[in-house]
Amino acid sequence: MNATQVKTADERILQTSPLRKLLGRPELGSVVGAIAVFVFFAFFADSFLRASSLSTVLYAASTIGIMAVPVALLMIGGEFDLSAGVMVTSSALVSSMFSYQMTANVWVGVGVSLLVTLAIGAFNGFMLTRTRLPSFIITLGTFLMLTGLNLGFTKLIDGTVSTKSIADMEGFPSAQDVFASTITIGGVGFKVTILWWLALVAVASWILLRTRAGNWIFAVGGNKDAARAVGVPVTRTKIGLYMGVGLGAWISGQHLLFSYDVVQSGEGVGNELIYIIAAVIGGCLITGGYGSAVGSAVGAFIFGMTSKGIVFAEWNPDWFKFFLGAMLLLATLLNAWVRKRAEATK
Repeated sequence: MNATQVKTADERILQTSPLRKLLGRPELGSVVGAIAVFVFFAFFADSFLRASSLSTVLYAASTIGIMAVPVALLMIGGEFDLSAGVMVTSSALVSSMFSYQMTANVWVGVGVSLLVTLAIGAFNGFMLTRTRLPSFIITLGTFLMLTGLNLGFTKLIDGTVSTKSIADMEGFPSAQDVFASTITIGGVGFKVTILWWLALVAVASWILLRTRAGNWIFAVGGNKDAARAVGVPVTRTKIGLYMGVGLGAWISGQHLLFSYDVVQSGEGVGNELIYIIAAVIGGCLITGGYGSAVGSAVGAFIFGMTSKGIVFAEWNPDWFKFFLGAMLLLATLLNAWVRKRAEATK
């Protein structure tokens, strides 16, 4: 066997090496971090391992994870969305106010809300691709506009900063079943948002790993000019990713509305950073072109464990943001180390 054959054989071995595949997974660092956080709170919080506590942790994770999934895909595509948090509130407000003012079945409001949030996402993507301004500037502008619209329209229509109750309207019970019900398994209640979250992770993973659109997302995030040169529809891909964020905001907004039947117009501000943090902890690079939907789910799970673990441990919740920041830094460093190790095995 000559040198060329030996080299080819060696490369073939490396390509099928389980260790190399494992080190190459974007979510590896976050999984290690999640195990560490789980063990930490299992040791320091006596009630953490109870089934009811797990249900609470999963619910907290799902409310972040539903948005973290499309945000992660957007980040893999090389962009941000700073309007994601207030878009959730906008979704809920549109459903509530349209249903109440038009005295329509609440499902009509839900449908209108879907169209509005998808339109907001399309607007962000369109403005980004047409103006070529950074997504930070485009979505910051959308964030400010939506914040003002949420408050202004709510006060104009309802006279207060919150919407009117729609709990007695036609269609509310069925909509509540879809977006805010509780499923009992083994005597423990689990919120339906957990199913929504897992479904989004599954669909997003399928798109990224099994479809041509997934290749486009990685390509435009890695180098959009090179992707355009080989025929990738960059504009369509980016607009689609922003509409995906709109879809996540719609689901989260309906859960918010049908959990409480009223909505405060000022909610959602600041949540966009939590969605981004979950995606980054899950292995997404700030520069784009790298990450996974599963990683964003693990990042959201770390968020849920941290936020509720502090409560179960009976610590001062004021420390939550400190722990979240520490998790962000540690996960980022660990992900960087894992990537270097993966590159070293090539």
